[in-house]
Amino acid sequence: MAVKPLGDKILVKRLEAQEVTKGGIVLPDSAKEKPKEGRIVEVGPGKVLDDGTRGSMQVKKGDRVLFTSYAGTEIKIDGEEYLVMSEDDILAVVEG
Repeated sequence: MAVKPLGDKILVKRLEAQEVTKGGIVLPDSAKEKPKEGRIVEVGPGKVLDDGTRGSMQVKKGDRVLFTSYAGTEIKIDGEEYLVMSEDDILAVVEG
């Protein structure tokens, strides 16, 4: 199924939580924090500005991004979990 976000919305696949701490302790599922990092799967065309033009998006498909704790709405597509969020919920693009 193809999903195309509207306006300044972005479809993000959350990255997997770490299963082992830096000290080597294996974390059970209940102790894992939901990661605030993901990879952009699709982006909308951009927000319509007051003058009627469409603003360009600052992120693109494939970018690895950090987002706020309560960002977006969780959805399931073909059994996979995704987040649909506004571009404003993106804090930074991770490079490298």
